[in-house]
Amino acid sequence: MPLPKAELHLHIEGTLEPELAFALAARNGVTLPYADTEELRKAYEFADLQSFLNLYYGLMAVLRTEDDFADLADAYLARAAAQGVRHAEIFFDPQAHLARGVGMGTVVAGLGRALDRSEAVHGVSTQLIMCFLRDESAGSAMETLEAAKPYLAPRGPIVGVGLDSAEVGHPPAKFAEVYGAAAALGLRRVAHAGEEGPPAYITEALDVLGAERIDHGLRCMEDPELVDRLVRDRVPLTLCPLSNVRLRAVDVLAEHPLPKMLDAGLLCTVNSDDPAYFGGYAGDNFRAVREALGLSPERLRELARNSFVASFLEHDEERRARYIAEVEAYEFR
Repeated sequence: MPLPKAELHLHIEGTLEPELAFALAARNGVTLPYADTEELRKAYEFADLQSFLNLYYGLMAVLRTEDDFADLADAYLARAAAQGVRHAEIFFDPQAHLARGVGMGTVVAGLGRALDRSEAVHGVSTQLIMCFLRDESAGSAMETLEAAKPYLAPRGPIVGVGLDSAEVGHPPAKFAEVYGAAAALGLRRVAHAGEEGPPAYITEALDVLGAERIDHGLRCMEDPELVDRLVRDRVPLTLCPLSNVRLRAVDVLAEHPLPKMLDAGLLCTVNSDDPAYFGGYAGDNFRAVREALGLSPERLRELARNSFVASFLEHDEERRARYIAEVEAYEFR
């Protein structure tokens, strides 16, 4: 049995495996520029963030209907459950779908269908977080928030907002107004910062956007005062080790700053980001850091415990306590 864990940094579009991509393409009459799944899998060997994003957004062409989004989420949840995920807070990118003529209702209804049955089918509780594309305009983000209003909690499944896509040149402050509006609607707030961008982006995400969690955040280690603040305020960081290697944020996994971050007292979690593209789901990331960084079972237990502490389960503290008890009782082999 795998170590129980929560996944807090997972882009549902980034779980599109080549086999499912071809199946959905066939169902929807979409022609992919690849001969077969093997050729597509080779295309997943990209050089940097931008080349990844080009492939990532290009493959979204196969996602057209509610059934497509439901199948995508179901496939992820089955894999996640098999790797010990007990709770998943799932990101999606509505602007990328709206730009293709796929409506917000189609996306949310499809994902929501899979999420609604996730606990019964997979034993995984779920929440849905809508991300804004930072390389799009602030006005577009505000329009997207407006379009999402019928689907916000408690009536709908969307509990929060996030900020993703190409970081450099798109500082968090660009989205101050839409984050203010999201806060007024009672939405939780997270933001990608300090992956490619500088530590100052992390500070800006906290101060200007009111981010409650920082996605990635590994470059905080370049700013000791920021580290002190993150430790003092118990701001969670959703690290994605295999992603960091594939996108060259770190050269090799053995050089990842995760052990130093834990030693500094940071509230770190381990997640998979875009697992179909980056070579591993949540359990694969745990296994990889254990092997490459020599993490002890108690360090792994700390990371798993952190994932539930950092989750947005304030509405159900009994569930959070139950998950943490599973972590504490886990026996490593």
